[in-house]
Amino acid sequence: MSALPEIRELVLRHAGRPAPGGLVLHRSDSPTEPMPSQSAPVFALIAQGAKYAVLGERVFSYGAGQFVVASTELPVIAHVSEASPATPYLVLGLALRPPLIAELLLETPPSRGEPAAGIAVSTASDDLLDVVVRLLRLLDRPDDQRVLWAGVERELVWRLLTSEQGGTVRQIGLGDGNIVQIERAIRWIREHHADLFRVEDVARAAGMSVTSLHRHFRAVTTMTPIQFQKLIRLQEARARLLAEPGDVAGVGFAVGYESASQFSREYRRLFGLPPGQDAARLSRVDPAQLADV
Repeated sequence: MSALPEIRELVLRHAGRPAPGGLVLHRSDSPTEPMPSQSAPVFALIAQGAKYAVLGERVFSYGAGQFVVASTELPVIAHVSEASPATPYLVLGLALRPPLIAELLLETPPSRGEPAAGIAVSTASDDLLDVVVRLLRLLDRPDDQRVLWAGVERELVWRLLTSEQGGTVRQIGLGDGNIVQIERAIRWIREHHADLFRVEDVARAAGMSVTSLHRHFRAVTTMTPIQFQKLIRLQEARARLLAEPGDVAGVGFAVGYESASQFSREYRRLFGLPPGQDAARLSRVDPAQLADV
C-alpha cells in the first residue's frame, strides 16, 4: 500500500476538476443517503473513507485500498458510509473502454467459463496501485500526459484483466456471447419496467432460451428478471417522489404497481420508510448528500 498516501493526496488536490480520458475524481465531506448509483462499465478505487452498496440481496462494503469493477449497468443502491471534513471520502473512477479491453483480450488465454458477476470488489495489489499513482501524476504534467496517458491506461486495464476480477473486466470487451444477450435483457426490462411481462418476453428480446436466460441473468445480476424489474420500479419511484413528493399513489401506479399497499410495503422493505415519509425526509436532506459519488 506504499502508493496509497500519494494517491490520496492527488485525488484530494484534483477532486472536482476536469480530467482526461474518462477519469473522474470525487470528494465527499460527509456520509450520503442511499441512492441509485451508476455502476458500469467502470473501475473505481477508494483512496480514503468507505462506501456501502447493495445489489439485490448482495451487499458490498469497501474502503481505502479496495477497488470495484462493474461490467454492465446494474441497479445498485449505494452511499458513502465513512467521511468527514477532516477525513473526506476520496475516490477515483475510470471508465473502462470496450475497444481497449477487446484489444488486450487477444493477449490473454481464451475463457469459456460462465459469465462472471457484473460487479465485484477486491483489495488492490501493489502493482495496480503503482499504475494508478502514475496515471494520477500525469494530471500535473500536461506534456507527459499527451504522450504517456494511453500507455498507462493500457497497463492499468491489463492489471485489472489479470487480477482476480479479470472475468468481470473481460465481459466488457466481449462483442458477442451471453453477456451481450444479458445486456439486451437488462435494457429491455428497464424500458418496460412499468409493464406486465412474462419471462418469455425477456428471453425473446435477449435471443435466449428461458432456461439460459435464468442461469446467466442471475450469474451477472444476482437476481431473477422479475426481481430485477421490481428493483428498477422502486428506484424509479424514489426518483419520481423526489420531484413529486405529494403524489404517492400516482407514482406507484406510474411505475407499474396496481396495489397501493403492495407498493408501500415493498418500498418500505427496500428503503426503510413508507414512500410518503421517505420523500418528506429526503426533501429536507442537503442535496450534496444525495449525490452519486
